Amino acid sequence: MQIIPAVDIRDGKCVRLLQGDFEKETIFCEDPIQMAVKWQSLGAERLHVVDLDGAKTGVTQNLNVVAEIARTLDIPVQLGGGIRTINTAERVLALGIDRVIIGTSAALNTELSEELFDRFGDRVILGIDAKSGKVAIHGWQETIEKNAVDFAVEMESIGAKRIIHTDIGRDGLMAGVNLAAMESIANAVNIPIIASGGVTSIDDIHKLKTIESVGIEGVIIGKALYTDSIDLREAIQAGR
Repeated sequence: MQIIPAVDIRDGKCVRLLQGDFEKETIFCEDPIQMAVKWQSLGAERLHVVDLDGAKTGVTQNLNVVAEIARTLDIPVQLGGGIRTINTAERVLALGIDRVIIGTSAALNTELSEELFDRFGDRVILGIDAKSGKVAIHGWQETIEKNAVDFAVEMESIGAKRIIHTDIGRDGLMAGVNLAAMESIANAVNIPIIASGGVTSIDDIHKLKTIESVGIEGVIIGKALYTDSIDLREAIQAGR
């Protein structure tokens, strides 16, 4: 199971938001590139980057920083936040980003999702951000009446190759991973799932390992790394 550190960027800085709330921001590093290099040096095999400004506005805002991260690192980088058109996806992938993540665009435009999956294959990841089982959109600012599991099944049927499932209710709270939600969505589809949200300790990695066989491919870790609740090298070892 792959352990994937997260670098969330807002106004060019590496930050974390509490449950996606833009009013509850903690700045962890003025230089996201420096943080990305740190995670690679500690053994990360992939980096998860979120353009928070892009997620909120619908238009990518921090591509210069993200492109520099991709150029600097030797490991693949995946990016989410504001990727809501074919042209944007093409532009981002052309910068050397390995995979793009679509969330809001997928939830609101099935035809666009299908075209993205068809054109870019597994270089597009479906991001399902869920709050109380419902799909959240626009940088987690609102939810819609779509059940997360049903949405996953629908998107797989039109070509989704991989899903990042984030439990917003746990994100940033250091409350532990929602194992039941991750297992439920993994059992519903036949494509890999990357878990996200609430990972607090090495125990959460061990818990996710128990359901790895149903399709849990990896886990994204954010705040726990920045607050030293989890040592990345130890987490990587636990994931193996």
